[in-house]
Amino acid sequence: MKALKFHFVRSIIVLGLRLLTSTKLHNLDNINQQEGGKAIVAANHLGMLDAAYAFRMVSRTDLIMVVAEKYRKYGFFRWLVKTLNLLWLERFEADFGTLKETLRRLDRGGILFIAPEGTRSKTEALQQAKPGVAYLAAKSGAPVIPVALWGTEDRAVRENLKRYKRSPVVLSVGKPFTLPPLPRENRAEFLEAQTDEIMAQIAALLPEKYRGVYTHSPRVAELLKENN
Repeated sequence: MKALKFHFVRSIIVLGLRLLTSTKLHNLDNINQQEGGKAIVAANHLGMLDAAYAFRMVSRTDLIMVVAEKYRKYGFFRWLVKTLNLLWLERFEADFGTLKETLRRLDRGGILFIAPEGTRSKTEALQQAKPGVAYLAAKSGAPVIPVALWGTEDRAVRENLKRYKRSPVVLSVGKPFTLPPLPRENRAEFLEAQTDEIMAQIAALLPEKYRGVYTHSPRVAELLKENN
C-alpha cells in the first residue's frame, strides 16, 4: 500500500512538472545505474521546484528526502512527509535524530536527494555549502551523484506563469564518485575539502553564471578541462 501511495503521489508531481516546465534531461542513466544500491544525489538549489525534480529523477520508493521544520505548520507538507515517508529537519540546530535516521536508511540501500547548500540561493548562483552532505557520504560510503539544475529560479518560474508559459529547465547529471572514509582526526578540514569537491563537481555541470562562489575554483577549472 505504501508503494502504491508513493507512486501515485510521484505521478502527480511529475505531471505537475511537465505542465509547468519544459525540461531537458542529460545523463539520467548516471542515477538509474544505482538502482537498488545506496547513493546520494547532491544538487544545487535555486527554487521551490528543485525538490520536485527528485521525483522526476528517482522512481525508487526508498527515496530519502528531508524537509525543513518550518514547513510543518502547513497541512499539505505534513501530509506529504507522512505519505512519502520523508524526514523533518531542524536546519538551525544539530538535528542528530534526523542525521542518524538518514544514515540508517542509506545503510539499508536508500537513495538520498539533498542540496549541500541547505537553502535556496538568493543570488541565483551557487552559495557556500555546508558540510552535512560530505559527512553523510564519507560516513556511509555511498557514492555521490552531482546534479545541476537551472531554470528553476522562483523569480523566473513566476514570470513565466504570468505569461502562461512553461519554464525552460535543464537538468544535468554528473558521474558518481566516492569520498574517502571519515577520518578520526582533523575532521573539520577533511569535511571542508570534501564539501568543496562535491560543489566543484556540481559547478562544473552548470553554466558559468550559476557557479557563484565556486566560479574561480581551481578544481572546477580542472574538471571543465577534463570534460572538454
